Amino acid sequence: MDVIVENPDHVKDADIIVGIPSYNEADSIAFPTDIASKGLVTFFPEYKSVIINVDNYSPDGTKDVFLTTPTKVPKIYISTPEGVKGKGNNFLNLFEAAVELGAQAVVVVDADLKSITPQWIQYLGEPLFRDFNYVTPIYVRHKYDGSITNHIAYPLLRTLYGLRVRQPIGGDFGFSGRMARAFLAEKLWSDMIANFGIDIWMTTIAIARRFKVCQTFLGSPKTHRTKDPAKDLGPMFSQVVMTFFDLLIDFEYLWKDTKESWPSSIFGFGLGVDEKPPTVNVNTEALYKSFISGFKRYGTLWRKIIPEAEWIEIDKTKKMTEKQFYYPSDLWARILFNFAIAYRNNETPRKKIVEAMIPFYHSRILSFVNRTSHMGTKECEEYLESIIRIFEKEKYYLIKRWDEDQKKLGHLLLNS
Repeated sequence: MDVIVENPDHVKDADIIVGIPSYNEADSIAFPTDIASKGLVTFFPEYKSVIINVDNYSPDGTKDVFLTTPTKVPKIYISTPEGVKGKGNNFLNLFEAAVELGAQAVVVVDADLKSITPQWIQYLGEPLFRDFNYVTPIYVRHKYDGSITNHIAYPLLRTLYGLRVRQPIGGDFGFSGRMARAFLAEKLWSDMIANFGIDIWMTTIAIARRFKVCQTFLGSPKTHRTKDPAKDLGPMFSQVVMTFFDLLIDFEYLWKDTKESWPSSIFGFGLGVDEKPPTVNVNTEALYKSFISGFKRYGTLWRKIIPEAEWIEIDKTKKMTEKQFYYPSDLWARILFNFAIAYRNNETPRKKIVEAMIPFYHSRILSFVNRTSHMGTKECEEYLESIIRIFEKEKYYLIKRWDEDQKKLGHLLLNS
């Protein structure tokens, strides 16, 4: 991939990089760029630093806004060629830049952040100078923000690989130069990873390859453009889920032998935060309609994926109204596990399997909203923790079903 590079300050080496991935962020990128510079100057004055905008050839003028934002830290603009998009492709350029510049530490922040402070650069960067290789954030988010994180990525990652990393696809990370080299050396790379699958890919690789992973308190809530999970998910859902399932197949030898979860190391101070994250409005009617219509659209495929015992429980939900809709968390865990197994089996096109998950994902959010509408942030987080402990208890079910289906597949292959 021929990249486009503008390096007006002729930066040839750096100790620490702040990377800002973007596509059409001309209206927002100036703020995190300015704050990144202040954070680097304040907390890393003894190190050579640079801010790098890794872009997808944005036609809206993102490059010009980035390069003309006044900063005390030099800047580099790197873009994929025109027509080549994908957040993961931006990260690939950032990994290569980190290695080429000899960086010890790379901090990544979203281009649409409104709540970033100079301390975020400190908290994400400092552990990387203390022998940690990968840093994920801890921050307050609205209880309905990050629904893919809350209901799929976090519970599955923790259950399978054993490390409690609360925001595995949060968008704001730190990684070492050594980690960047390891990412470049990984053989598993796909179109999903080149797009929105990149965050879960990085976090899973860091944990599965036994790098030193920690979390860090960022001190303020994450404020950015929020999305209603009931609306069109675009490609993000499929890319995250397919990437996770691909990794699950690759790392079967690891997660089967992981018996329990354990806390990661944590940096920063977990002090109470007064500011409230932006509200996320959820269209529960759309969630309900998506699930109920899913019986007609995907019912035949669902019956192939989900065993009879679980299907009986799922079928009962058709009689529930939108307001009373709920099913228990152990059933949600088993639904996800069965979709992962169907994906591994590959008897139905994998994109179709993940597409058929979306109504279930919507049903889970509706179930969660109906149970937590009266809860505050803290109470809701405690409830989510209890759900994930249920996932961990159900892991035996995944391994049992996984092995049973593997034997069936092996038998079919031997007799074909």
